[in-house]
Amino acid sequence: MGFILVTGIAGFIGSHLAEFLVHSGHHVRGVDAFTDTYSPRQKRENVAALARRPEVELHTADLARDDLDGLLDGVDAVVHLAGEPGVPASWGTSFTTYVERNIVATQRLLEAATVADVRRLVYASSSSVYGPEDRPLVETAVPRPLSPYGASKLAGEVLVGAYAQQRGLPTVALRYFSVYGPRQRPDMAAHRFIAAMLERRPIPLHGDGHQVRDFTYVGDVVAATAAAITAPVPSGSVLNVARGEPVEVRELIDILADELGVEPSVERHPHRAGDTPRTDGCADAARELLRWEPRTDLRSGLRRQIEWHLRPRLAAVPAPAGAALSAPALAVPAEEIAVGAAVDVPVVAGLGAPGPGHDRP
Repeated sequence: MGFILVTGIAGFIGSHLAEFLVHSGHHVRGVDAFTDTYSPRQKRENVAALARRPEVELHTADLARDDLDGLLDGVDAVVHLAGEPGVPASWGTSFTTYVERNIVATQRLLEAATVADVRRLVYASSSSVYGPEDRPLVETAVPRPLSPYGASKLAGEVLVGAYAQQRGLPTVALRYFSVYGPRQRPDMAAHRFIAAMLERRPIPLHGDGHQVRDFTYVGDVVAATAAAITAPVPSGSVLNVARGEPVEVRELIDILADELGVEPSVERHPHRAGDTPRTDGCADAARELLRWEPRTDLRSGLRRQIEWHLRPRLAAVPAPAGAALSAPALAVPAEEIAVGAAVDVPVVAGLGAPGPGHDRP
């Protein structure tokens, strides 16, 4: 293949996917706007190693505003991970940001991909497009998003399907379920809980803790996404990417406390509007069409995320005279969870300067 374009490359999932693709022998062109949804420094750390790879081009651009001419030159496939994330922040006047970054940007990228005649566009959607259900969610369920964020991701899905049907663009949409692991965004549950426990702060818990989530490890999500680039999947397909073993949020807290050896203190907050009480994904279609199987159980994945959280803390502790400070033995290759020094990611081919734009789903 030619280049694989990864949008939102500096984000949580995007940086892992790009590393996987490079290690698999592909050339990657990445684009990110380094927005301030969370620390741009962390995003630059996410791609610090990638920036040094000759197989990688990194572009700084806003997909909703900048000229995309040239971005897809030589690109055979696109993985569209860029977007404005988060349910709580999507209410009120901030929804205009979600419209721009999740809908307008997606339509502009679809148009450019159609003109470039790419072989496949993979769109990162979300389980937030579903409504509340007491049974495992299947792709044929009627979407009933409970938040403006979910509505914006569903609108992106509809656009992807329209370009597949009417413009002949080969597409696949993947609905991710509660992705966690190293480099997770600071606003997400596991990240917030681990940080609070390490800092001996009360854990901020919204609702009663009985909410059910289908936590899916980032490495498994990356494997499904990479498979979707080339798998013989009917154009316009929509597939769940979920482990299929949902747990209550309070159980997540208990596992983390056990792994960290702490007694958790919980600070309760009201239920947040838009948070669905249960997400439980059936990924049978992805298993069949992508020949994919999630391999990482929740406890093992959380251990890897904890190790990622501990790395900068260990590095900040001065070693005693004559002694070497070592990190815990890692359960995954170091490059999967390493956080290097912040770097200035080059602007390539004049595709614009950092500004409002996209990051990850």
